[in-house]
Amino acid sequence: MHRMTPASVGDAAVARSAVARALVVVAAAVVAGTALVHGQVRGADPIESVTLRSGSYADFRQVFAREASAGVSVPATLRFPERPRERYPAVVVVHTLGGFQEANEGWLAAELRRSGFATLTYDSFSARGLSQSALIGSRAGPPMASGVADAFAAFQFLAGHPRIAADRIGIVGFSFGGEMAHLTAFESLRAAMGAGPSRFAAHVATYPAGNYGAWAEAGAYTGAPILMLLGDKDDNLPVAKVEGYLAYASGAGHPAPITTIVYPGAFHAWTVPTLGAPRFYPQYGSARKCPVILFGRGAPTVLVDGLAQPFDPDALAACRAAGPGYSMGFDVTTRTKSTADTVAFLQRHLGP
Repeated sequence: MHRMTPASVGDAAVARSAVARALVVVAAAVVAGTALVHGQVRGADPIESVTLRSGSYADFRQVFAREASAGVSVPATLRFPERPRERYPAVVVVHTLGGFQEANEGWLAAELRRSGFATLTYDSFSARGLSQSALIGSRAGPPMASGVADAFAAFQFLAGHPRIAADRIGIVGFSFGGEMAHLTAFESLRAAMGAGPSRFAAHVATYPAGNYGAWAEAGAYTGAPILMLLGDKDDNLPVAKVEGYLAYASGAGHPAPITTIVYPGAFHAWTVPTLGAPRFYPQYGSARKCPVILFGRGAPTVLVDGLAQPFDPDALAACRAAGPGYSMGFDVTTRTKSTADTVAFLQRHLGP
C-alpha cells in the first residue's frame, strides 16, 4: 500500500495503484452492446445519448455461477471536451446511493471534460425503477452486482466507440460508485464479464462503501492502478478497515495496487453539496462493523483478524444490524483537493 497525505500530493505524482446480505455482478452474458440513440450539441459540449445493454443480478453468486441475467436498458450520456481531437481518453463516472446528481457526479464529469477526458454518466437505480427511499429500506442493500454489470457495459461501449481511445478508459465512483470503481479492478469479476483481455486502465474509488476485497493471491487484480480517497472522519468506512485489508494483502505477498489519500476532517460524501453540514443519518445501512468479503477463484470468504475465514451470511447480517447509520457532510475544501487528486491520477495513467 502507498499512503499519501493531501499535503504531499502536490509534491509527488500519485502512485499506481456491506456487506449486502445477498452476495451481489456481471456475468459473461452481460453485453455492453449499446445503441446510439442520437447526437446533439448543448452549448459547446458535444453530447451523445446512448443506451447501455446491461443485466440485472440478484447477487454475486449468480454472476460467478454464470447464470443468465435479466436484461436491462440503461440510458447514458456521453460528453466530449470542447477541444477537438481524433480520440479521447474517457472516464465512466458512477453515482452514490442517491443516484446520479448533476451537483455531484455531473459536476465532477464537467471538471474531467475541462481536463481533456470524455465522460460517460448514467443512473443504475432509475434504470431499474429503484428509488433512494426503497434502497435505504431494503434489507438486501443496493444492487451491487447489477452496478458492476453497468460499469462493464459502459466500458465495452466506450471501447468500441470511434472517438474513444480504447486503451485509456478509467472509472471514478462515489460511495456506491466507489465500490464499483474498486470491484471492476478484480480479475475474478472482469473474467466473469467475458471481457477478453480488455480492462479499465485506471480506477478512482472516492469514499467507497468498503464491503469487498480480493483474495491475496497472484492475479487477484487486473493490474490497473487504483486510487482510493478516504475521509478520516468517515464512520461508514473507517480508515483502519482499509488499512487492515491492505496489510493482509501485503502480508500475504500479493499487495493490492492501491494508493490511498486520507483527507483530515472529511466525512462520508464530502463531495455532495446538497448535504450541508455533517450530521448522522440513522436510516442508512452500514457495514463498518462487518469484515471485508473477499472474492477470488473459489468461494467467497471474509477477512477476520487478518485471516480469510469461511463466509457466514447470518454473521454478516448481524454485524450490519449492530451498526446502522453513518455521518455525511459536504466539505468544499476537501472536494477541491480530491478533484485535483483525481484529475492528476487520471492524467498520469490515461494521458491528457
